[in-house]
Amino acid sequence: MSDIQFFSKEGLASIKEELNHLTTVERLSISKQIAEARDKGDLSENAEYDAAKEAQGLLELKISKLQKIVQNARLLDESKIDASKALLLSKVTLVNKATGKEMVYTIVPEKEADFKLGKISVGSPIAKGILGKSVGDIAEIQVPAGLLQLELIKIER
Repeated sequence: MSDIQFFSKEGLASIKEELNHLTTVERLSISKQIAEARDKGDLSENAEYDAAKEAQGLLELKISKLQKIVQNARLLDESKIDASKALLLSKVTLVNKATGKEMVYTIVPEKEADFKLGKISVGSPIAKGILGKSVGDIAEIQVPAGLLQLELIKIER
């Protein structure tokens, strides 16, 4: 049960799409590479065959991991999430009290984090510091440079 992970609808769809690509396209490609290498003769000294078999093993491992993730995935029902607090899938606007700089982040499950897109993992220090807070609350977050004070000024869905 500890393997259960929560996803947004888009995040789970992305993982299923990758799994489908690996099983339908990549698996077929590696099978062809193995067949071509096998046709070249003696397998005991065939580096192409060895490389293709190794690639097949790595691909099957990745497919197995993704299948396990999909099997244990749970979708988050955004309609049942309290919009007055910073929670998973909340889009929050924060102000750094020391610099006055404004930051906007969406708190997402671990597998969906992408800092370039403003999506921070629920396990990140900033997300942990603001989870459960309401507009106007100040979160004190310990970072390597010291204590960071962030004021939560807006919560959106």
